[in-house]
Parts: sequence; C-alpha cells; structure tokens
Amino acid sequence: MAFTMAQTAVATCFANGYRVSVTIVGRNAETILQVRGDGTGPHTMENSQRKAYTSRTFRIPSGEMVKRYKENPQNGAVFLSGVVAAQGALPIQVGDDVIGAIGVSGAPGGEKDEVCAKAAIDKVAADLK
Repeated sequence: MAFTMAQTAVATCFANGYRVSVTIVGRNAETILQVRGDGTGPHTMENSQRKAYTSRTFRIPSGEMVKRYKENPQNGAVFLSGVVAAQGALPIQVGDDVIGAIGVSGAPGGEKDEVCAKAAIDKVAADLK
C-alpha cells in the first residue's frame, strides 16, 4: 500500500504541474517509504518526512499544527525535533486508529501538497481495514 500511495501522490501532483517528494511513516512514526520526485528540491525529502512525522505524532493533518502555532506561538510542540508547522500531511487511519501518515512536499503551497496526500489515501481506502 505504501508504494501505491507514494506513486499516487507523486502522479497526482505531477498531473497538476507540481514535482514533489513523499514520505510515509508507520505507527511509530518510523519512515516506511520515501520517494524523491524528479526535479524536486533537496529540501523536499526532509520536509515531507517532518510533515508526516508531525501528522502521525499528533494524529492530525499537519496543517492543524499551523493553526495551533498561530493561536499559541509559545506552543512547545512546534519546537520538538522533527515537528514542523506546515500543511501537506495527513494521518493514515483504520477506523479511529492512526496507523501512520503521508507527507508531501514540493507543490507551491501546503494545501496543494495535501490534495495529493488525500488522493493517495483515497486510492487505498478500501484496503485500510
């Protein structure tokens, strides 16, 4: 499933004109799969991993961390190693259980990265049981 998700995210973003990198992390926020898309900046690998780590750790879309930081700039969570306040990652769930996350980086705006992450999750939704 991780391969399918990564391929779907890269293909979805590419179809929209964006070159991205994708990271999928597992239940313990460990990297399961990382793909650097052709023509992406070197920072996109780290950024996609940090987005995925943030999403899995807090069981939220990584963009939610942006809102939390704006509401409380002293929120210590954003200063933890590996955490980033940036949109572009979504938790992977089986029912209410968060089993991982997918992070995407490279599109011009986290909302565009998130669309590709959602397409990837939607692609395997029937298998997430």
